[in-house]
Amino acid sequence: MKELPLPQISDRQAWQTKIDELRVKEKAHTRAGDALAAERRRLPMVEVDPLTPLVGADGPVPLIDVFDGRSQLIAYFQMWHPGKPAAEQCEGCTFSTAHINELSYLHARDVSYATFCQGPYAESSRYRDFMGWTMPWYAVPEESVERLVANRHFGILVTYVRDGEKTYETYWTTGRGNELMAPSYGLLDLTVYGRQEYWEDSPGGWPQHWGSQGGQFRTDGRPSAQWPRLSSGHDDTLTT
Repeated sequence: MKELPLPQISDRQAWQTKIDELRVKEKAHTRAGDALAAERRRLPMVEVDPLTPLVGADGPVPLIDVFDGRSQLIAYFQMWHPGKPAAEQCEGCTFSTAHINELSYLHARDVSYATFCQGPYAESSRYRDFMGWTMPWYAVPEESVERLVANRHFGILVTYVRDGEKTYETYWTTGRGNELMAPSYGLLDLTVYGRQEYWEDSPGGWPQHWGSQGGQFRTDGRPSAQWPRLSSGHDDTLTT
């Protein structure tokens, strides 16, 4: 194993002093995030047809039914490459979705969560099953893409609210805005070597192995999260 550079060694008191100085900036960062969230809660909203059709396990489903009786809905729009094998499916969307597991905390706050996938239900849901994901999964038929995506692209994270039989989009984000789905990144940011990506501001000699074009989410030619499933004997065949 290659010898990695290390931070300067300090006694505990001097080390704690540096952490205390950083903590002031961390708290300011947290409060800035709180202020942004407060501003987000005051945004206007745009109406979306509540009957916009999606496709679930039992066939067509209107958007309003995806709320599952709750007042709010969070949906991640998963990219899909039709006809491609599992190894060639979107590594970034796999990275984000692979972190979503326990939904009870959202449900306790009257919020539902679902994945809206770009691909056909039969094919994409097999990917969901191969990955061991349990969140509600719906395909977005071509007729609904413009209504829901509206000149954006898949790979977006969207929030909705309902008022009786009407539904509204309240916020959306993409790119690095999707990072809040993936606590792995937040944990890596706490480590001495960080994410080990080229764009990071790290000391000279620090390990940096990945760019930001998708390779950071792949290992040996496929999305990294697929390897444990294969090792456990799960079949990644997506076609019938």
